[in-house]
Amino acid sequence: MRKRIISFMLRAVLALLVLIFATDFWVSHSVRKQLYDSVQEIEHKKVGLLLGTSKYVSRGHVNLYYKYRIEAAIKLFRAGKIDYILVSGDNSTMQYDEPNTMKRDLIDAGIPADRIFLDYAGFRTLDSILRCYKVFGQDDFIVISQPFHNERALYIANRKDINAIAFNAERVPGSYSIRVRVREKLARVKMMFDLLVN
Repeated sequence: MRKRIISFMLRAVLALLVLIFATDFWVSHSVRKQLYDSVQEIEHKKVGLLLGTSKYVSRGHVNLYYKYRIEAAIKLFRAGKIDYILVSGDNSTMQYDEPNTMKRDLIDAGIPADRIFLDYAGFRTLDSILRCYKVFGQDDFIVISQPFHNERALYIANRKDINAIAFNAERVPGSYSIRVRVREKLARVKMMFDLLVN
């Protein structure tokens, strides 16, 4: 009996690992032609959807994911590749406000305030993509985030028949992002479940 239980558990773990890595591969593979690293090569869209994240990490250091996303949005705007920036992030408490924090830094970098719009309910990537379409009326836009995050966002957009491409913010060094990469693989499985149950 004990051997059967152990065997069952091992098979379950193996099946889960296969599911995680197969999902991860399929998401990356299916959207690879919609990702851009070059400002010159990406086409113009009216709106850039800047996906939110916290500005600071532990011990008060600036979050590199945040820093590079802001820089990517500025590059696109200055190159004339987007006319407006929609910042979508978490504003769940009075003390935590991703959209306004990002807006302040964009304005400090010279982006006109009237070219920045805020979505305060971008609690998840799924929310950000669907709200850009359903609430803000955009069905053809550029997603701005790191490559792994852009891949998941584009997969959601494709499944919902939303036209989107993505501009890759600078990649964060591997040693800095191991936990984030592991969490991303699990987030992709959860995304699949969310899409299946609508």
